[in-house]
Amino acid sequence: MSVDAGPRGSAARGHLRIYLGYAPGAGTTCALLSEGRRCAERGADVVVASAETHGRPHTEALLAGLEVIPSAKVGYRGALEEEMDLGAVLARGPAVALVDDFAHRNMPGSCHRARWQDVEDLLAAGIDVISAVSVGHLDSLADVVAKITGAAPGHSVPDPVVRAAGEVELVDVAPEALRERLARGHIYPADQARAALGGWFQTGNLSALRELALLWLAAALAGAPARHRLGGGDPGPGQVRERVVVALSGGPEGETLIRRAARIAARSGGDLLAVHAAPPGRPSGSGRAVLAAQRRLAESAGGTYHQLADQDIPAALLAFAHAHHATQLVLGASPRTWRAALRPAASIRSRVIRHGGGLDVHIVTCIPTANSVPATAWWAT
Repeated sequence: MSVDAGPRGSAARGHLRIYLGYAPGAGTTCALLSEGRRCAERGADVVVASAETHGRPHTEALLAGLEVIPSAKVGYRGALEEEMDLGAVLARGPAVALVDDFAHRNMPGSCHRARWQDVEDLLAAGIDVISAVSVGHLDSLADVVAKITGAAPGHSVPDPVVRAAGEVELVDVAPEALRERLARGHIYPADQARAALGGWFQTGNLSALRELALLWLAAALAGAPARHRLGGGDPGPGQVRERVVVALSGGPEGETLIRRAARIAARSGGDLLAVHAAPPGRPSGSGRAVLAAQRRLAESAGGTYHQLADQDIPAALLAFAHAHHATQLVLGASPRTWRAALRPAASIRSRVIRHGGGLDVHIVTCIPTANSVPATAWWAT
């Protein structure tokens, strides 16, 4: 299953193809290298800019006959680390560059913070790029993957960057087949494989991750035609574009809300609008730092960020939603205490729902963590 974003916008710009996997060992690196070999056999000038083989013999065998650009040495904390040599690849100027681990975070001192930004330079130089990414490294799904596996991804890539690729193809494998690969030592050494089979690689986890990848790709496929509508711009009168507004309080639960809203918007091919509404004079210094991080997350998910200052929070949120022709509104809620349960029902959340005027309102329960309590007071009471 794959999504093709259509023809290139400019003959000078390179074409990006991404293989999407749902778990280690699913085969994205093998797919990347195999496609590179096919391109070379057809006469294309292909180089391997980076390939994460993890010492797997079958994967390393696919490098045979391909030109490999040596990694660059980057100094960090007194040691030398290896990174893709972007300058060397640009100087070589191949027709096709194979760049593994699209979401990789580069070491400090590198040209860019992340590998997907390196890829952007290659594309701008007219070089076609074949890359790979795991569903766990998509910004909008990082929290869901962490809940499924119990391990938060160490780095991620903005969803719009992946969706903007010329082609995104899922490298699919049944969970049972993947577990068999693991048991045979094709993914991890024996000791590590045994632990993984009873943990991260449990069939339930793999099935959930696989379904997540399929749903994400289906949403990307559904949204692809909107990016290439003739003439561009907004849909015509007969086409209603979804607009999803997510309300932020300035608390740590905002990241969860943004990711949930981003998934809703992606499934409908719609727009994401993050809004912080608060009485004048807020937030505090710490609140500003939290909101700045949430603004970056919203923008990395392809959305926009807005701030409202008003004593009447429900009225401000509804006025904003209606002015921007929003179709859906996402609000957060903390589990209520018995004291809160005794308060009048005329809460901010209740007023928004009662006066929504056709808006679909999603209430997302935000569970307090051991280190922080979500600051949802202005909409949860």
